[in-house]
Amino acid sequence: MLLNVLAVGDVCGEGGQDILARRLKELREAEDIHFTVVNGENASVVGITPRQARGLYDAGADVITLGNHTWNRIQIADFLEKDRYILRPANYAGRVPGRGFGIYDGPRGLKIGVINLMGRLELNANLDSPFKQVNQILRREDIQQCDVVLVDFHAEATSEKGAMAWYLDGRVEAVWGTHTHVPTADGQILPKGTGFLSDLGMTGPRLSILGVKPELSLNLFLGGLPKRYEEAEGPCKINACKFVIDTETHQCVEVRRVDLLE
Repeated sequence: MLLNVLAVGDVCGEGGQDILARRLKELREAEDIHFTVVNGENASVVGITPRQARGLYDAGADVITLGNHTWNRIQIADFLEKDRYILRPANYAGRVPGRGFGIYDGPRGLKIGVINLMGRLELNANLDSPFKQVNQILRREDIQQCDVVLVDFHAEATSEKGAMAWYLDGRVEAVWGTHTHVPTADGQILPKGTGFLSDLGMTGPRLSILGVKPELSLNLFLGGLPKRYEEAEGPCKINACKFVIDTETHQCVEVRRVDLLE
C-alpha cells in the first residue's frame, strides 16, 4: 500500500498547541494521512510537560519526538518511562529516562518504526554519535521486521542532517530534520529510495523570531542582558511534510511540504 506519513515541525508554546488542536485532524483528513509524528520539544517554549504531551495526542499525534530541550521540564522524565509513544533522542550518553525508538501499529497490520536522534554540531548536550547509535538500532531484529522506519533527526547543521540522510539512504524510508524552526525547500528522494527534508520548520506564532517575541531575541543581538524567552503572540502556522511510502518496495515515492498559515 501507499502509506501517507505526516511529520509536523517543532510545536512552539500555547499558540502551537492551539493551532494543532484546532487544525491537525482537518489536515490529516485532507491529506489522507495514516500516521503522524509531531516534534513536541518546544510545547513549553523550552521543553514539554506530561499535560502538553497528552494534548498533542488529543490533537492527532500518533508519536511525539523530542530534542535538546527534553529535560527543561524535568517532570517529563517519569512520563518518558511510562509512555512508549513519546521518544527522546536515542543517542543521549549514559542512562537517561525513556526510549529513543519505538515500533507502532499502522494500517492493515503494518509495523512502523520511529527513531529519534540528535545532532552533535553546535548543540551543547552529552551525546554519543548519532551515526553509531542508529546503526545499533537498525541491527535490532524487531526494527528489521518493521515495514517502515522513520527518523526524526533533531540537529542544527544542515550538513549533518544531509549526511545522516545519505548514510541511511536505502536503510530507512524517510529522514527529516527538526530543531531550527525554519522550513526548508529541499525535499527529495535519494537514489536508494529514502525521502528527505532538512527541516520541517515550526508549528507556532508566525510573527516571531523562531516562535519567541522579536524584542526578546533582538535584545541579545543589541547587547542587552539575557532575558527569559516568551512566546510571541498573533496568528500561527503549521509547518509539516508529507512522505508517501510504498510499503511493498520500501521506498518513498513523494516528499511534499504541507504548510497551513492562519
